[in-house]
Amino acid sequence: MQNSEVMEIFERYLRNDKKASENTLNSYLRDIRQLGDYLQAETVHGLIDADEEDLGGYIESLREAGKSVATVSRCIASIKCMYTHLVIKQYIKHNPSLKLVPDKATQKPPEIMTDEEIDALLAQPQCIDAKGYRDKAMLELLYATGIRVTELIDLNVNDINLEGAVVRCHSRGKQRYIPMYSAAVKALDEYLTLVRPQMIASEDEEALFVNVSGERMSRQGFWKIIKFYTRKAGIKRDITPHTLRHSFAAHLLENGADIHAIQEMLGHADISSTQVYSNLVKQQLKEIYNKAHPRA
Repeated sequence: MQNSEVMEIFERYLRNDKKASENTLNSYLRDIRQLGDYLQAETVHGLIDADEEDLGGYIESLREAGKSVATVSRCIASIKCMYTHLVIKQYIKHNPSLKLVPDKATQKPPEIMTDEEIDALLAQPQCIDAKGYRDKAMLELLYATGIRVTELIDLNVNDINLEGAVVRCHSRGKQRYIPMYSAAVKALDEYLTLVRPQMIASEDEEALFVNVSGERMSRQGFWKIIKFYTRKAGIKRDITPHTLRHSFAAHLLENGADIHAIQEMLGHADISSTQVYSNLVKQQLKEIYNKAHPRA
């Protein structure tokens, strides 16, 4: 079986069975494609007949090339995922990836923006032209709901309920409803009423947020937008769309929100993913206590 055939089998599994996001799909397929290139150049095997030694050599080559722990760990996850599927579907009898073990790494705590940084960032888009109204609505919605950037750009107009102040978010075959604060509702209302009708290229366009060509905003396009306003706000550290998601969760916890409610809004399948923010808030409170208490 050729490497291309193995890739097709794995892609169908990721899309149809695992229902992986486009980002996960692209990352996993890229990892496997690079493994295939290595096997072709360094061994006599293809993906279907690679053995433990082949895979171990490939992972070691990544480490020697200076790849980060996170990158190597993701590659191992991709490889394990593919070979496990090939065994289950009986394309191969033995799983050559069983002995691959990801490197241990200390997980960095999520970056959280201060209240002042949030205020400065959200104040940057000026509602004097179409892009200003659109960008204001996008930033407010992202911080109001904590949704992922992919979920943000995938939103359609009918996913927004301004009267109910909620957004319907789709992710991995599931949907969830997230409330919005009044400033986000106002920004969305102004964008939808005053701006979007003039921006869309076609009346049939369903996308909530569109680019200057009138078509659905891309993930890369929004990254550029947030980088632009971060610089404009004078924020020195690196701010990404995920930083706003982290900040949304941490700020809710700081103000007494229930962790299970935050888990539901974030779309976390496992509560342990949400507890990262709880631990961070506890650590911050401890630091404040140690600095402020006269007997600390």
